[in-house]
Amino acid sequence: MVLRQYYLGCLAQASYLVADERSGHAAIIDPRRDVDVYLEDLRRLGLTLDDVFLTHFHADFVSGHLELRERTGCRIRLGARAEADYAFVPVRDGEIIDLGSVRLEILETPGHTPEAISIVVKDMAAGGERPAAVLTGDALFVGDVGRPDLFVARGASADSLARELYRSLWSKLLALPDETLVYPGHGAGSMCGKNLGPETFSTIGRQRQENYALQPMPEDDFVRLITADQPEAPAYFAHDASFNRSERETLPQVLERSLNALGLEETLELRAAGAEVLDVREPPAFAAGHLQGSINIGLSGKYATWAGTLVARERPIVVVAEPGWEHEAVMRLGRIGFDAVQGYLAGGIAALEPRPELLAALPRLTVPELAELLASSDPPTVLDVRTQGERDTGGIPGSVHLPLHQLVRRAAEVPRVDDLVVICGSGYRSTIAASLLLRDGGAGISDVIGGMAAWDARAAR
Repeated sequence: MVLRQYYLGCLAQASYLVADERSGHAAIIDPRRDVDVYLEDLRRLGLTLDDVFLTHFHADFVSGHLELRERTGCRIRLGARAEADYAFVPVRDGEIIDLGSVRLEILETPGHTPEAISIVVKDMAAGGERPAAVLTGDALFVGDVGRPDLFVARGASADSLARELYRSLWSKLLALPDETLVYPGHGAGSMCGKNLGPETFSTIGRQRQENYALQPMPEDDFVRLITADQPEAPAYFAHDASFNRSERETLPQVLERSLNALGLEETLELRAAGAEVLDVREPPAFAAGHLQGSINIGLSGKYATWAGTLVARERPIVVVAEPGWEHEAVMRLGRIGFDAVQGYLAGGIAALEPRPELLAALPRLTVPELAELLASSDPPTVLDVRTQGERDTGGIPGSVHLPLHQLVRRAAEVPRVDDLVVICGSGYRSTIAASLLLRDGGAGISDVIGGMAAWDARAAR
């Protein structure tokens, strides 16, 4: 038996290859949109891809089922309650798919979404009926369970889905033996739950003991627990859930039309016509010099998630990257269905050397510099863009709190002052926030190198 996890840290997303080496038959579960990593392993192991499964219609990324169908001719399998624009094979509770001596058994586990399934994996050649693992999608995570509120926009109620999830967990997943390995669809950092642990797999037994949502409780208590205090879902989630139901362009088609080298004048014309200029370099490079009106979301952080949260999906995008990183930047936008990229600035920021008047800078303060300014007779206003949970652990006295994910829609609440210092946890999000404020005409804006981590470290000395 082959059971391989592919974990994509920037989206906290897991996908799986399950196969029987002897028969050569394989299935892929919840693939990401850039599918070359799976195809390479299929070739290397001499496997034929028969089926690609989606455990549900994902909201936080675009699945690679159409890309795999295009490249391999495989079948697409979805839960029996699914509705999609493309041809698929519906699978039902108790259905068995054999890949030789490796068996996949379907559990319908609605709750996160109505059509959700989990897949029990058995190695019939090495123990028969005892499950080796269960691929739980977003029904059960390590330390949490799937949130039931993402389908509300399509007419379902969070209460009814939470009740379905309760029954899915207690009557199906927790009925599996304790030693069954649990392989979820996401890990820590995903907004498909509120308390995901750092491990990327576990066992049914450990989750029965340690998962707060799996402790014995009446259904009504579970519903109240699971529907409360869920993180705010980014705007792109509704689009991606719908996009994953649709017949659409494949990622290679998107990249072919999007990876256009644009001259500076073309870039300026697109900016004037309303395109978002997205600078994906790291904060120090952006701060040192960037095209006026551009925003910064660095590739080193949760780049796609923040782009999906802060950039309007329909808005054309021009990328500014370090030379050689353009493909990565555009591909990672494609992972979340942001397919309106018009191209990238050829040569990167060096293209502005003949036009220095187009350059802008973002002043960055060290923690000692900020402390000195705050102690002065004319202190700056500090804007804290961390989450509420981070803010609850402490902040700079007198600072204003406005979480980054709410900054665009709450821009009117940003203090209109001559000297505004933006701070976050490490300096990544504060640069994003400062760039948004500068794009929208702000002045006198700076951010803090190292963020609150550096501030707290100084205070501890």
